[in-house]
Amino acid sequence: MGSTSLFSGERRQKDDAVFEALGNTDELNAAMGIARAHCEQASSGVLQPLQMQLHTSQSRLMDVGSAIATPIRSSDSKRLQRVAFDGMDHAEQLERWIDAMDEELPPLRNFILPSGGATASSLHLARAICRRTERSIVPLVLKGECDASVGKYVNRLSDYLFVAARWAAMRTEHVELVYKKAD
Repeated sequence: MGSTSLFSGERRQKDDAVFEALGNTDELNAAMGIARAHCEQASSGVLQPLQMQLHTSQSRLMDVGSAIATPIRSSDSKRLQRVAFDGMDHAEQLERWIDAMDEELPPLRNFILPSGGATASSLHLARAICRRTERSIVPLVLKGECDASVGKYVNRLSDYLFVAARWAAMRTEHVELVYKKAD
């Protein structure tokens, strides 16, 4: 119970929105680690490009956490400079990865359920956690405590995780389950 310190040195209650966003970011990183571990187990290295992308993205999530833990309105310029995160450039990298995977994927004609094997399913779980992480960052951006590019990066990351899940299912020759409406 009680309070804890941010990178800025400021103490806040543990139920503060900053700690909610940090916890969600940490959980997302852990889920992506599980997905990356599943990639390592795929035969013939068919998911090696994805494994490398996930490693890079996990490192960027550590940067996201640093930016969140250093609120703009209560941190000095030295600390802000140390944790500066250019989410726009990193979001563009995600876009390039999305485009490359999309070129190989068949068009999506139906809603799909989280499925497609262990790797794809774990990526879908990471995507759902990523959406929650994004929702927890939005209030910080609106209050001026976090740069908008952090939210932009996490937004694009969730799209990347969706496409990566589909790509992993295709590359490992697993079937994606199609949503079926009840009769």
